[in-house]
Amino acid sequence: MKVLFDSQALEINPSGDEYVAAIDDKTLSIQVVRAENGRMDLLIDGQHVTAYVSSDGAKRWATVDGHTMMLTKTSGAKRGVRHDRAGGLTAPMPGQVRSVAVGAGDAVKKGQTLVTIEAMKMEIRIQALKDGKVKMLHVKQGQTVEREHILIEVEE
Repeated sequence: MKVLFDSQALEINPSGDEYVAAIDDKTLSIQVVRAENGRMDLLIDGQHVTAYVSSDGAKRWATVDGHTMMLTKTSGAKRGVRHDRAGGLTAPMPGQVRSVAVGAGDAVKKGQTLVTIEAMKMEIRIQALKDGKVKMLHVKQGQTVEREHILIEVEE
């Protein structure tokens, strides 16, 4: 998930039981202590923070210390996810794999569509974040995937 903070983008990705946020060269650890009725109690690098989240169905906002930020979902291509499959692109939501446009060993260009998923009657294109080579495919056409399921690994 990407958050616009003034003119800076804050990238937030799941990492085990917590989240990792990256802004500029700084990395923050975020833990959700409690979430109910639009209020979230968080631990951000050990400091207690309360955030209020609201949505109109299409957009979502978070308010922290009087500052409101719009939250947007990325394409599902997760950078900085902390697991042993670095370069893994994951599903942004549950869905069905409609097409796989590449195979293991194929060269890919940044922005190239690698996998297409259908979720909630939407077509989601998972694109390469960088130029590289397909290391491994973890899905095939017709397969059902869950949110954060690793779809494909790309290496430089």
